[in-house]
Amino acid sequence: MIFKAIGEARPYPEHAKVTTRDWAGVAPSLVCLDQLVTTRSTLDLHQLLSEDSTFYGDLFAHVGKWQDTLYLEDGLHRALRAALQQRPHLHARVLNLDAPGAPVGEPLREL
Repeated sequence: MIFKAIGEARPYPEHAKVTTRDWAGVAPSLVCLDQLVTTRSTLDLHQLLSEDSTFYGDLFAHVGKWQDTLYLEDGLHRALRAALQQRPHLHARVLNLDAPGAPVGEPLREL
């Protein structure tokens, strides 16, 4: 199996709107594909090619860590590309949503 699980939505509470600039402030980390839970089960080409997609902007996938689980918010295309190239890891920006009172955008210290 490529991913830990295939999800249909984000199971965690909605976090504040994180802008592209906010994501850019989170240092990329190396994440194992088999530790990721996807937040969607299909790859939508309209969304993939939209102007605000990470396909055109950020080079790294976006992951939210909640209750010790890593959820792939954006970058499914990058994760699938890594899997097809038989790479077990993906560089991603990881938001730590676990820490009580932690501001959204605080980078994950360790994986």
